[in-house]
Amino acid sequence: MFSHRYRYLFITLLSLYTFMNTALCNVYYYFNIDIEWYYALATIFCITLLIWEGNRVVKPYFKKRFLKKENKVRFLIFFFLAGNIIAFIASVFVVFIVGNVIHGYSWLESSNPYKLNIIYGSLINLFFHLINAILFFFREYRRQWAEAEELRKISTQAEIQLIKSQINPHFLFNNLNVLSGMVIKDNPEANHFIEEFSKVYRYVLNNHEKELVELKSELEFIQPYIFLLKKRFDKGLEVDINIPDHYNNWYIVPAALQMLIENAIKHNIVSSNKPLQIEIYANGNEVLMVKNKLQPRKSSVQSTKIGLQNIRKRYELISGKDVIIKQTENEFEVGLPLLHLN
Repeated sequence: MFSHRYRYLFITLLSLYTFMNTALCNVYYYFNIDIEWYYALATIFCITLLIWEGNRVVKPYFKKRFLKKENKVRFLIFFFLAGNIIAFIASVFVVFIVGNVIHGYSWLESSNPYKLNIIYGSLINLFFHLINAILFFFREYRRQWAEAEELRKISTQAEIQLIKSQINPHFLFNNLNVLSGMVIKDNPEANHFIEEFSKVYRYVLNNHEKELVELKSELEFIQPYIFLLKKRFDKGLEVDINIPDHYNNWYIVPAALQMLIENAIKHNIVSSNKPLQIEIYANGNEVLMVKNKLQPRKSSVQSTKIGLQNIRKRYELISGKDVIIKQTENEFEVGLPLLHLN
């Protein structure tokens, strides 16, 4: 508000309006203030201008120092208090220049002008900050509404991505092939495979619409998923999970681990001669890391990065936290923030 391009026009009109009201109410007569009308108007204008500009100058500092996501009201309160100090200084300074310096009034003769203009300064500062608070909360409402719309859009995209990528026909086809081979060979692991396979799909169907799931639930789901992958790749895939139990009640985006493992398999060689190593661990800074060795395929499938973008956007909208992505010559690593629900 204080940086609006038409602020000087608004200050001028407000000063004229205030002066007209003081003149119509004979304020200068009743309080025995002997001053020319143009000096009175100039006094009001200068006080209004200094209060506005003073607030505009200090606002960036208070935004940086006090404006935080969890406590926006504190910013408005401290900013308003600072505005009152600016209003007091501006009122005293202008009255001193006009009354004591230009007109040569004594301090006793200037007592009423000081009182009236300090009151005017505090009221006009209150008026400015009320408008600023209304605009502030209106912008916050619009921003949160836009974020909610974006989150719904991203959730829909993520759901489509899960259907297209994580629960895709290729995954179903590959596992049914493995299952078929087991049944034909009368392998006793067939029932176990079917059970683990059903766990994966049950979890995805139950949780794909949720914004967050407990890490414990995600880890319970990822075990049967890894079991299915190991039956498919045998010794070509090595997944090591090292997460302390005290993180079980923290939250992450559902199916994020599955998506990252699938992404690693998609873009790297997975063979018994060159096993793909994937490590999932907590780094001690409330971040869940998923790291894999880089051994790119010669004819690697071109990455659309839709899955990773969805994870990043959902974290951003839900918690405001960033997903960490690191790539070195030998490793690719993604960090998923672990969240607490308020």
